[in-house]
Formats: sequence, structure tokens, C-alpha cells
Amino acid sequence: MIPITKPNFGQEEIAAVEKVILSGWVAQGPIVVEFENQFAKFVGAKYAAATSNCTTALHLALLAVGVKPGDYVLTVSHSFIATANAIRYCGAEPVFVDIDLDTYNISADALKKYLEKNKSRVAAILVVHQMGMPCDLRSILSLAKKFKLPVVEDAACAVGSEYSADKGKSWQKIGRPAGDIACFSFHPRKILVTGEGGMLTTNNANYDKQFRLLRHQGMSVSDLQRHKAKKIIFEEYPQLGYNYRMTDIQAALGIEQLKKLPAMIKRRRELAKIYLKELRTISWLALPKEPKECKTNWQSFAVRVLGNAPLKRNQLMQHLLDQGIATRPGIMNAHEEKIYKDKKVSLTNSELARNFVLILPLFHQMTDPDIKRVIEVLKNV
Repeated sequence: MIPITKPNFGQEEIAAVEKVILSGWVAQGPIVVEFENQFAKFVGAKYAAATSNCTTALHLALLAVGVKPGDYVLTVSHSFIATANAIRYCGAEPVFVDIDLDTYNISADALKKYLEKNKSRVAAILVVHQMGMPCDLRSILSLAKKFKLPVVEDAACAVGSEYSADKGKSWQKIGRPAGDIACFSFHPRKILVTGEGGMLTTNNANYDKQFRLLRHQGMSVSDLQRHKAKKIIFEEYPQLGYNYRMTDIQAALGIEQLKKLPAMIKRRRELAKIYLKELRTISWLALPKEPKECKTNWQSFAVRVLGNAPLKRNQLMQHLLDQGIATRPGIMNAHEEKIYKDKKVSLTNSELARNFVLILPLFHQMTDPDIKRVIEVLKNV
């Protein structure tokens, strides 16, 4: 079976985790700090704060930029439901905007149309770099500036992806961040894997201070600070917080994965290039398009099954599975799920993507014979 994805773990990760376990400090501690520092350096941000997962990171990010009960946050329905859920954790409501079918990211035109008609109660814009593809940050940030709104980037899939604000003259990594805050995931479906885990990056010292306070039950002194202190320290709890901490075990995995990340992205780009070259001859498949100002990490390779296809999307997925090739359906839509169905919206492109997109296998250890096999099966449907 060719899997849809596979974490790239080796003896380095095993040794790093063993070292942490034998140290006796397995909760949030010095290894988390080391991972945060290395991650901030990698993406080019001033600050990075680790969390238990990307959902908790999104929650803290929205709280930090001032989202409160009754507010609206503009975002996409076409994302894992955690994106919308994080907004409701704040007591706010998501307002869903449609996507662009070339990138599966939020449509800057649709965002503009909404803001020009009604900015009332809108507190923030939450964009998603879907499947690792950077969204149209230049247009979105211009709108955010015009309407004086903070921008939070759901970069769950986008570690290592890059964006150019000057049409390719210079590049910066997603997470620098271009907006106010970026949030990452280290779930096994992602490229850099810690099992569970997330990260917030920002250049705003006040936001970073809030993240560190809120992720640890609002405790004024961390366990690590208390452990290192030469005198007795008594913590305080100045505000309501949460248990959103990462463990040193996860951070140890993250540090080793970060070392491998450039090579993993390089291989994924090689594999995506093969897919793009070989599948373009299939008239009934729409391939993803990478804008000139974007360098995606190809966290996922999504294709859309067109109306002239010999098999419908679900039938094609079953055919591939019968041939030993795992696939997954396209990204879900929150507005089609029960808890958000009261939000009556017309999201034509989001629904097309949900109903007709499938994700093909793509992972670091994927061999040339593996990808050749996938391509051959698709060409011979």
C-alpha cells in the first residue's frame, strides 16, 4: 500500500526522546524553549511560543488580537473545522468567505466584497494557507490595512512555505509573520511532526507575553523559571488561562524534525514537479497552480476531478485503493457540518472543492517507483 503520508522519523528522534525521558523533565521545560528559539530563527520571527496543538494556538492568537464575544471573524469554511471552532472558543462567530479554485485559499476578491458592504462587528481576518499553499497575502494585508483589521494566519500546513511581497525579488518564510500572528501544526498529517503540537509566531512582544501567560493557566511564573530560581518564588494567576502547553518530549521530536525540514521540503517539491509534469496530459484532472509570489511546501497534492472524467471522485478513490494507493477527499467545509449549518451562505467554489477534489500520496520517503505507480494507475483509468 502506498500511504497518503508518512512521518519521517529515524534514530535521531528516538535518541532525542530517550534523552528527555531519562532526564526526568518531560513536561514543558528547557527543550520546549530550545525548540521555540530554533523555530523562530527558522521562520524569521522575533518570537515563537509552543502550544499543545494548532487549535489552541489559533484560540490564543484570536484572544491576543482582541476577538471577543459577539465579534465576527472573516475566514474560510473550506478548512479543517478547527479554524472555525477557534473563533467560537472566543465567543465570536465565523463569517465564511469563498475560496479561489486554483489555490483553494481564501478569495481576496470575495473578502473585499464583504468588507466593502459590511464591516460592522468584524474584529479580525483569519486566513488559511491551505495544504501549504500561501494565500494572497499582498492583497489581504492591503485590505486589512484599509479596514484596520488584524490578520491571523492559520499556517497549520505551511511550515517551510515562502511568500514574496515584491513579485519574486525577495522571499520570506510563512511564519515571519506577514500578518500579526501565524499558527502552525505538528500533527502527523503535516511535514514537521511531533505527534500533536503547535506554535505561535509573532513580532509583537505583547502578544508573545500573552501566549506564555495564557497557555499555562494564567500562571505568572513558569515551572522552568521556578526551577532555576535561587530563591523561593510564589506564582500568581492574574487572569483566566488554559492548559495549552507542549511537552519536552514533543519538543525533542520537533528539534530533530526541524533539522530535516529543508531536505523534506526539497523532496516534496521534486515529487510535486513530477506529478505536475506527468498528470497534465490527463484532460479530466485539474491540477493545483502555484502563484508566482508563492513557494509552497506541497504539504498535500490535491487534484480536482472534472465532469468529463471516466469515474466520479469517490469511484476514482476506490479504484486507486483497489490498486494499493491511498487517497483522501478534499478539505472539508465547516458550513456543511451540523454545528455551522445555521450559517446560510453560498460558497460555490468551496463546495466544488469539497465534492470533487482528492489528495494524492506525497511524503518524503515516497520513491520514484511509488509515484510512477500512482501516475500509471491514473493514466490508465
